[in-house]
Amino acid sequence: MSTPTSTPTSTTTSTTTSTTPRALRRRDFRLLWAGESVSQFGSATTRVLLPLIAVNALDAGSFTMGLLGAAAWVPWLLLGLPVGAWTDRMRRRPVMIVCNTVSAVLMFSLTAAHWLGLLTTGQLLLVAFLSGTADVFFRAAYSAYVPTLLPQEELADGNAKLQTSESAAEVAAPGAGGVLAQTANAALGFLADGLSFLISAVLLTRIRARESPPGREERAGADRSLAAEIREGIAFLARDPFLRTILACDAAMNLFLAGAQCLAIVFLSRTVGVGGGVIGVLIALTGLGGVLGAVISPRLARRFGTARAVVLCAFCSGPFGLLIPLTTDGTGLLAFLVGDFCLMTGVVAGNVIIVSFRQAYCPPDMLGRVSSSIRFVMYGTIPIGSLLGGTLGTVLGDRGALWLLYTGNALCALLLLTGPLRTRRELPVP
Repeated sequence: MSTPTSTPTSTTTSTTTSTTPRALRRRDFRLLWAGESVSQFGSATTRVLLPLIAVNALDAGSFTMGLLGAAAWVPWLLLGLPVGAWTDRMRRRPVMIVCNTVSAVLMFSLTAAHWLGLLTTGQLLLVAFLSGTADVFFRAAYSAYVPTLLPQEELADGNAKLQTSESAAEVAAPGAGGVLAQTANAALGFLADGLSFLISAVLLTRIRARESPPGREERAGADRSLAAEIREGIAFLARDPFLRTILACDAAMNLFLAGAQCLAIVFLSRTVGVGGGVIGVLIALTGLGGVLGAVISPRLARRFGTARAVVLCAFCSGPFGLLIPLTTDGTGLLAFLVGDFCLMTGVVAGNVIIVSFRQAYCPPDMLGRVSSSIRFVMYGTIPIGSLLGGTLGTVLGDRGALWLLYTGNALCALLLLTGPLRTRRELPVP
């Protein structure tokens, strides 16, 4: 995640002036970036809207919220490994277009059910599972597709732009999701999310850069068993100490953060007593931490070195999560705001550096397999963490469960010291 990525074709270069930021000079990347920005805005609205509907309209408890959080990520445990091998055998853009279209249809089904008064917890769980399945395919293709649009030296800049858009959506959209839930206009939020997926699919169809057909190794792979290709991706990941160490830390963090996040809305709503609109505003404000993290990540990498920056982000951000269980109503909401803001800043800044490193470091013909192996482990811990959070919330109460989960997250940074990152300034380059 060792050979340089292919250079985009000349049609990807825009005639914009040289003052345009590096990655955004390329027309095809701009289309991808614009589509993802719109889609992320819709999805960020739904991420707040859906659990609020479950809590307020369908009277979901902590364990049900854990199930809802797990449903979207279970597909990674079921399909995460083979999907990487499949996407290495095919062109990635058509896969992404189909996934966006399927996701749009699923959101429209929620719109129709809500308008007709037929929305149930069972449908929410089913849609979460099916949209999570589409997301497995989309992310496997997407991660391997970005390096076909940008040369290696622009990957960090491009990933920072994509992450900034995602974080900006987390700022602007949650407030809208909270208001829609509070004013019984959830159908509009689901409709907007569906339309955002369709817009992203249309923009993807306008990208001119041609993907190279699967090379000889990929064509030969079509004659081999899928298990053999999966083993190659796992073996590459297991042999590399940098990828292995970072993955162990990321997966452990995801476990604890997933448990905490599935409890966050029910904690704020029922334990703290905050309304849906205020919850949306809080989540939007903490999302500014993600924007800040995406913006400062290249500077941190230049100032401290990529390896040291990853370690710094993990150690400095984790302890701030311990402010969140201290949250109370009124001025006590500052504990949630400061804690989640600083936690998001460190997590996103570290993620931008790590994703850029993986995309440049992994051989292009194995990028799909290795990326999916990584996501299988990272995202496979999320449903486990969600169920853990729901169970702990039922047994210990939401506040007690959050104390335990955020303490575990803060300790995960120690895993980075078990590998080569502890002695290096820079992560290796191809």
